[in-house]
Amino acid sequence: MTAWNAATEMEPDTDPVHHLSSRSIRSFVLRQGRMSPAQHRYLDDMMPKIGIPYRPEPVDLTAAFGRVAPKILEIGFGMGETTAQIAASHPETDFLGVEVHNPGVGALCKLIAEGNIANLRIIRHDAVEVLRDMIPDGVLSGVHVFFPDPWRKARHYKRRLIQPDFVALIGTKLSPGGYLHCATDWENYAEWMLEILSASALENTADGFAPRPAYRPPTKFENRGLRLGHGVWDVVFRRPR
Repeated sequence: MTAWNAATEMEPDTDPVHHLSSRSIRSFVLRQGRMSPAQHRYLDDMMPKIGIPYRPEPVDLTAAFGRVAPKILEIGFGMGETTAQIAASHPETDFLGVEVHNPGVGALCKLIAEGNIANLRIIRHDAVEVLRDMIPDGVLSGVHVFFPDPWRKARHYKRRLIQPDFVALIGTKLSPGGYLHCATDWENYAEWMLEILSASALENTADGFAPRPAYRPPTKFENRGLRLGHGVWDVVFRRPR
């Protein structure tokens, strides 16, 4: 099988790196919120130890973690509970969390310190720029995008993180067989994700939506919603081997 590269399947003017080189529309609003004294303390103490500063150049992930192991990138980890739980449950795998909001970064730093989690690093920056500038091609075993902002109003759909250019960019960072796992509790966004990923060079691992993989623990919010009859949808696609 020939080497796979999403960019080779697109015309030059649809290159995802070209389109994302100078973004004017962002998928997030920087709402810093209030930080607790503990979040401040752990952020200040832990980020020099487990934080990777943003730089517009490729990062050596093997050196950053101090070992050779599969690398999973999580985009927008919120307050970090799920990220910490997954990393603690899979010590054989390295996890890199990317988040822009300081309270969430501080909260995850606290969880890392309290749980003595050694296989988790954080980049506090825009995930699109991190992927574009810092992650070398073909090095990620997986990418997690759990419950991103659905931007519910139609006029805001352009702000949704899952867009064709971004999915194509993610595809270039995945190793052969690497996966992109998206989850949402907003049905319209779930259908949007499935449509965009189905049109990409990635392959669906299921016939439509996927069962929740065992490695993704349900959140408290998700469990409450399920009890109320609300839906949650997972979409898992892989880069062909």
